[in-house]
Amino acid sequence: MKNFLFVAGIALSAPLFAQSHGDKEAKEDVKRHRALAQLHEAAARCIESGKPAKDCHEQLRKDCKGLGIGKYCGMRHQH
Repeated sequence: MKNFLFVAGIALSAPLFAQSHGDKEAKEDVKRHRALAQLHEAAARCIESGKPAKDCHEQLRKDCKGLGIGKYCGMRHQH
């Protein structure tokens, strides 16, 4: 019973030790999300224009360098 209470106490107190973002970090996150959204919107417009998706994805990859993560700028989906 003591072990259960110890584990339960740790589990319930874990959120108290979680780090949260301050205002500055939150504002930076918002800026990054908006920048990524603009890049993805540009890629969507590129594909809609009739250009090959491969070319549009390559441009997205170039534009996203240093901002998003991974080959598709933080967005992967099924084709």
